[in-house]
Amino acid sequence: MTMHEMEARCRKAAGETWPEKTVVFGEGNEHHPAVMLIGEAPGEQESLQGRPFVGKAGKNLDQFLDVLQLNRWDIRISNVVKIRPTKISPKGRMSNRPPTKEEIAFFAPYLYEEILLVQPRMLVTLGNTALHAIVGDATIGSCHGQVMQTVIKAGDTEAGFSVFPLYHPASIIYNRGLAQVYQEDLLILRRVLEQGEPSFFE
Repeated sequence: MTMHEMEARCRKAAGETWPEKTVVFGEGNEHHPAVMLIGEAPGEQESLQGRPFVGKAGKNLDQFLDVLQLNRWDIRISNVVKIRPTKISPKGRMSNRPPTKEEIAFFAPYLYEEILLVQPRMLVTLGNTALHAIVGDATIGSCHGQVMQTVIKAGDTEAGFSVFPLYHPASIIYNRGLAQVYQEDLLILRRVLEQGEPSFFE
């Protein structure tokens, strides 16, 4: 299985269910990057440009990369859900909403295939949606800033990975008290990467 084959299958299946939606795949380093960053879902700009982590999310990514002293193409960036989840606001505008369980269940298997193809040293999850998709029943409040272990399975293939959960950068907008925590967690992640945290089962 190649990345191209996986994306073609995902695009075909998603197009049958959400024909009006743009499918936004991951991008960046596909060959054992230090970090694979996993967000929740594309937003407006991601959907318009067909690329992950642009617009506001791109600015958050820039801060993330500055602290880790990496560039965008050093790492792999992706989302759990590959289409923009939307709703109509009270003012009649289309706005973002959290993904549904059905959307997550539909796209998660493709994320797992992507992870197994990329084989990153560290999975970094942003927020609870990404955390739950990767490690199951856990809360960001109890495990942020710590290295965890998980097993990713897709079909007959499985492998172990280290996971580093972070708060979603958007949560800082609503809770400024998290800004310092998020920054401290990024510094912990940088130290972990510099020290060469071993891969699970290595």
